[in-house]
Formats: sequence, C-alpha cells, structure tokens
Amino acid sequence: MVEEKNKCDLLIRDCSLLAAGMLVKKHMAIAVKEGKILDILPETDADKYEAKEIVKEQDKLWLPGLVDSHMHTGQQLLKGKVLDELPMIWTRIMLPFESTMTAEKMRLSANVAALEMIACGTTGFIDAGSYYMEEAGRIYQKSGLRGALSHSTMDQGNFPDSIKETAEEALAKTDALYAEFHNKGNLKVFYELRALMNCSEKLICGAAERAQSRKTYLQAHMNEYSGEVNYTLERYQLRPFEYLAKLGVVRENFLAAHCLMLSARERTILSDNKVKVVHCPFSNCGKGVPDTPALLEAGISVSLGTDGAAHGGLSLWNEMKIFRSVMNAFWGTRLAEPAIMPAKEILRMAFGGSSLLCEGINNSDGLTIGAPADMIALDWKSIHLCSSMNPLNSLLECVNSGDVCDSMVAGEFLMRNRDFLTLDKEKITHELKEYIKTEQGR
Repeated sequence: MVEEKNKCDLLIRDCSLLAAGMLVKKHMAIAVKEGKILDILPETDADKYEAKEIVKEQDKLWLPGLVDSHMHTGQQLLKGKVLDELPMIWTRIMLPFESTMTAEKMRLSANVAALEMIACGTTGFIDAGSYYMEEAGRIYQKSGLRGALSHSTMDQGNFPDSIKETAEEALAKTDALYAEFHNKGNLKVFYELRALMNCSEKLICGAAERAQSRKTYLQAHMNEYSGEVNYTLERYQLRPFEYLAKLGVVRENFLAAHCLMLSARERTILSDNKVKVVHCPFSNCGKGVPDTPALLEAGISVSLGTDGAAHGGLSLWNEMKIFRSVMNAFWGTRLAEPAIMPAKEILRMAFGGSSLLCEGINNSDGLTIGAPADMIALDWKSIHLCSSMNPLNSLLECVNSGDVCDSMVAGEFLMRNRDFLTLDKEKITHELKEYIKTEQGR
C-alpha cells in the first residue's frame, strides 16, 4: 500500500534556514499551508509532503521577515530633507510637511514605502501616525504587507489649521480607521499619542480607553527629547512615564517608541506593566543613547524601527548595524565588553515586532512551526555572504537590502527573485520621479 502524503500549499526544498533558537540549518525544507508554517524538516524527509507548488532553493537562506516597529508613511517623501538640519526638525520640517498632505500624496507615499520595505526584507510594519491614513491602508492591503496603522493624534499645539483637531475629532479619525481596517486581511489599527506635550489629559485617557476596550495597542513617542521630559516635570512634577502611570494608562498594550531618557523609576514602571519599547537607531543616535542593556536585564521587550524614510530610509539591515556600533561605543567600551549587544539579540529585535502584529506563535526567535509564513530569502551565493564562517553573525555584519531576493507574507509571495508581484514598480517609480521633478522645480 502506498502511504498517502501530507498536503501543503508550498514546499520550499533543500534550502538553508534560520530555525527557532537562532540556529542556521542547511539542507532543510519548509512546508506552508493556509498562510502558516506547517512543518520544518530535513530535506531527506521532504517527500512526505505533496505540494501545490514546489521550489528548490539550494543557494538561499530563509529567515523570518523583518518588522519595522516604528515608521511614518507620511514622511516617506521627506527622504534627504532632514539630515544635518538644526533642531527641532519635527516642528520645523516634519509637521509642516505633513500639514500639506493630500490623499494623492499619501497614496504615492504608501506605494513607495511599501516597495521599499518589500525590497529591504521588511514584511511587517507599525505606522506611528499621519493623515489620510485610510489611503495608506488601501495601498498596504494591495501590497500584501502585514502592518498596523494609526492616525496622528494630538489636540494641543500651535499647528497649521489643516491638522488642528479636538480630542473628539482625533479619536473619531482612529475609530473610523479601526472600523475599516482592523483585522481586515493583514492589517491592524493601533491608537496613538503623537507626543505628550501635544495631547490633553482627555485625549490621552480617551485613546487609552479605546485601545484597551478594543483589544489593540496604544503607541506613543516617549522620552525622545529633553523637552518632552521637562514638559511633564514642569507641569506635573513627574517624568513622562510617571505621569502616564498616574493616569492609569500604562498597561501591557502600551508601545513606547524611542525611550532614550528613562530614569530607573521609569524602567521599573515599564517592567512592571510589560510595556513594549521600540528603538530607532539612526534617528535616535543624534539625540541620545538608550540604556538597552538595562531594559533587557529588566525583562522589557525591545524591538527596532526606522522612524521612517526621512531618517535614512527603511532598511532595518542598516539600523541593526548602527545599533550594534552605538551600543558597543557607548556601553561596551565602559565595561570592556565587546558583546554588550550580541548579534542574536539584535536579530531578535528586528524580528520582534511580529509579536505585536500576530497573536500567539510568531517568528521572533527564528522560523517556527505554527507561525505565520512571513518569510524572506537571501541570496547566499553572493561572494560577501558565501565566504562566511558564521552565517548568523554575517546576517548582522554583511547583509544589505540588495541581498533579499524573495519575500512572502502569510504564505503569499510579494517579491520573487527581486520581481515585485503585488505592486507595479515601474508605474510607482514614474509617479515618484514626476513628483520629485515638480517639487525640485518649485
């Protein structure tokens, strides 16, 4: 009697892969079914599966897709405009630019951001908020990327009329975004606080209550500038997280971006409430250096983001290299500890946002059976990679965006051998060139 084979949608054969536990294994196979990793097994056992599609990937290394846990679609067209600028770039350059946002400009921004993320090996993202985000959501749905959307939420400050909102108006915008996109396809919606100094207590508590009742995240820019810390100290005699804790909004569903200037008391608040932290190395290093070793020692979850294309593009490979260098230069040299931030730990941070976007099993520690099939493949026959004596370390040291050849989310290819499958690269590139030509001609 012939033994009946197990069925799957896709079988990737004879590949190398980054398995759970951060172990690089050769001559392996990956079975994908209904958008999830059904099995990871030696190539010699792969014949047990019958697949609708089979690909042989002997020269490729498959690993979890990267997750950009803090980016801004609305700043995609600001690339190259903030480097070497004097502070405060947020109020002088970024918010004035976002105040000119239109539906058409957001569609272009989202198309360009999606292409760049796919090309860089990013399969998941968390947008930290802008305007016309429903337009971005429709583009991201088409792209196939996994992600979270937010509306830029603030109700106090001297801003252009086009982005002035009351607390009720700001919350209503996220409510509408939630109704249209949350858990629709690969997208979620998070509530957001843009900056504490620009959010009233009414808005802070309202956003926190909605996020809690709707079982989603509340994200905020936190402790990024000394001015933010001084604001709550002067007004409430409390540091930012102490103030939020007093309001009762610091919970397990709180996602805090940046966190460069934390006191020991604030670290305890984060640890006690299981707050999630995101660092953005290239953007952050001009403002301060986070005490990431202390955060990790306290058991606080830390992931990585780019802070958007205005801060050096959307490559998390670049962010990982910068982060390693900053950690070594600032913390490692003080202790003469060259492995103050090991490659395994930094890679976990780059994968870690998957736990924010996917309930249950995720790929934060390497490809895992039962996790969503959000994966990328690297061309490992390139000379700067195939000569590696330690592939795990070389993922951090040597890989660049151009080494990513395949990308998939929920088992569906978004890019195959550098060909984009869900978006029209030529059309989007043409529209981008026309936009740049018009802007440079002003």
